[in-house]
Amino acid sequence: MLKTIISLTLVNLLLSSQLTHTYAHQIHTNVPKIKPIKINVTPPEKNQSKKFIIEVEDQEVLKKIKANYPNVKLDKVFDTVLQGASIVGTEEDIEKIKRQPGIKEVHHTSTYKVELDQSVPFIGGMLLRGEFDQKGRRLTGKGVKVGVIDTGIDYTHGDLQRNYQGGFDLVDEDEDPMETVKSQGEATLHGSHVAGIIGANGKYLGVAPDAEIYAYRALGPGGVGTSDQVIAAIEKAVEDGMDIINLSLGSSVNGPDYPTSMALDKAVEKGVIAVTSNGNSGPGLWTVGSPGTSEKAISVGASTPPLEIPVLELELVPNKTFILQPLQGSVPWNLTKSHKIVFGGLGYPTEFPDVKDKIVLIERGEISFTEKVNNAYKKGAKAVLIFNNEEGTFSGGLEEAITIPVVALTREDGLFIKDELEKGHEWAATKMRKVQDQLANFSSRGPVTHTWGIKPDVVAPGVKIKSTIPNGYISLQGTSMAAPHVAGAAALIKQAHPDWNPEQVKAALMNTAKPIFDDVGRMYNPYEQGAGRIQVEKAVDAKVLAYPGSLALGSIVPNSGMIEKSVKITLENKSSQTEKISFATPNLKEGVHWRLPLSFSLKPLEKRIVTVAVTVDSNKITDGIHYGNVKVESSSDDEILLPYLFVVGDADHPRVMGFSFEKESGADDVYKYELYLPEGAEELGVALFDPLTLTYVGHLVQERNVNRGLLEAELKRDDIPFADGDYICIVYAIQNGKEGVQQSRITIGEGK
Repeated sequence: MLKTIISLTLVNLLLSSQLTHTYAHQIHTNVPKIKPIKINVTPPEKNQSKKFIIEVEDQEVLKKIKANYPNVKLDKVFDTVLQGASIVGTEEDIEKIKRQPGIKEVHHTSTYKVELDQSVPFIGGMLLRGEFDQKGRRLTGKGVKVGVIDTGIDYTHGDLQRNYQGGFDLVDEDEDPMETVKSQGEATLHGSHVAGIIGANGKYLGVAPDAEIYAYRALGPGGVGTSDQVIAAIEKAVEDGMDIINLSLGSSVNGPDYPTSMALDKAVEKGVIAVTSNGNSGPGLWTVGSPGTSEKAISVGASTPPLEIPVLELELVPNKTFILQPLQGSVPWNLTKSHKIVFGGLGYPTEFPDVKDKIVLIERGEISFTEKVNNAYKKGAKAVLIFNNEEGTFSGGLEEAITIPVVALTREDGLFIKDELEKGHEWAATKMRKVQDQLANFSSRGPVTHTWGIKPDVVAPGVKIKSTIPNGYISLQGTSMAAPHVAGAAALIKQAHPDWNPEQVKAALMNTAKPIFDDVGRMYNPYEQGAGRIQVEKAVDAKVLAYPGSLALGSIVPNSGMIEKSVKITLENKSSQTEKISFATPNLKEGVHWRLPLSFSLKPLEKRIVTVAVTVDSNKITDGIHYGNVKVESSSDDEILLPYLFVVGDADHPRVMGFSFEKESGADDVYKYELYLPEGAEELGVALFDPLTLTYVGHLVQERNVNRGLLEAELKRDDIPFADGDYICIVYAIQNGKEGVQQSRITIGEGK
């Protein structure tokens, strides 16, 4: 079965090279000049058993399937966050089952893979601030149940054993959700790190150090698990009465209709606060991944806690600094005096000049980060700068410990330094810069495709977060580390207000968040930071709640006249005094007219539903994403900013994403591919190129007028007219006259 690999949102360990997107597009523009090869998709094998997730109208449908299809195995039955089951059967059986009354949807299972000390008081960790609720109780998360859906937890760790209350292992189907140890396969640590941020209680203190922590091990050796295991974990957590669940996992697919996203929505509907990471594919637009696209969950981006970070300055180039982003697994940047920088090409030993006691600048590509760094280390280099081979920043890691620091640079910064080296500006010094409340470059941005929703909802510290791992502690970074800060904060709010539902807790966190700004004073956009960085003490003490906490106003067709979009908002007074509520008109923009509620009063504990509407003259306003904030003011001096967003015309969203091609498990002559089309495609193609000569080889797939959503198909080896080997793969989709491109590498046969 084709497996969509989805990585936990720890910084992705991208160890191999890539073509730049620009170059890939240039290659594709030449494809139409060559006659493409049309591949006919062969009907799949009928006798091979595979696993699927089916959604049904009610459980009676499952009973009928069990009775009528004795060869089909019901593996995991869902009746809480999803009505259905994961089933094992042949393609022939599945095709018949699809046509049965009561079947709502059939999904292939996907594969999921993994990839404090200052951050807790920074967001307002109550224990460290000595804060109390209105009844005089210290807020530590006491009595609140938090389920960690992850790789398991080392419940013997001294900082976790006090809080650990149990859980379940969905991988081994037992009640021992311990992290994978080496004797079982590739060991894991991710779940323990996440759990420590939420509720460590020992040498380190988590956000909610008295919360009850439950582990749901959905990902096994190497951090790998399937989507049905994740859904089963969500379901088990709901059935076990969790108040909060944390999923620090995600995919590269920006789609709101994945089964895990829908399962989170159902969990929230059943009263569980769901927190998930937004993804580590920033800083570009549209990079949020599922299930961060879940409408009702709290999706979390990553910001910086108070940090001193190293920056590099070229001594003869004034007013220019370069932020040094360590690769995962690198030792800290430890250079204190001036050093000479030399350019080392792609990192092959033959490309190096004299690098002894110097900093080496290397371009990403062709060989792994570890090989590049080892080559420089063996030549005596003091440090390595790796700059991207495509626009923007990147995140990566080392496969083994190397004792010189290694940092990532954007392509722009790397090329700038390379140009200066050619001018003779070779000496550089390190300085330390204090930063806080900066958005991490790796943090994924929204909006969500198709629904045009604002994600993330909030941000929280996710850079250099030290927490628990089996037998110790380590600093990690990623939105995986940001999400548990919010889960812990939700536990404190839930302790203070046990009657608040998930929507109210989410509103409290969003309504009281602090908007953050970049290093030149620009406020980050709503699709970058959501409502802002969480402030727990303010959220606990929120007097007025407004929800939903952001306004997704949808899309508007250009040149279609005057179009009105509206959202209903609930205003709720949680204080003991009457609150006067008023709305402030957002910054005026030509072609946009707001219709906001008049001022009104809310008595204590009163709530009112009002309508916020905007009329857009689509003949005047430009195409693209339009955003801002609607301000709500109350007499208690609380000010709530409700981020809003609408799209006019085509907003240059990705046309294609999530491409995967691999040999079907257990079938040597069958390959499966899948990809996701956010809005469908007028033309879809998968073109292959020789990786050495970049010569066009032919088309693996070519289709027209393809519907939106997940596309899956099988190809028999005999119907693929290409020799065994490795290929550069250019996936392109054209919709509304605009083209999207994704570049990948695939292997046919045994490769080379």
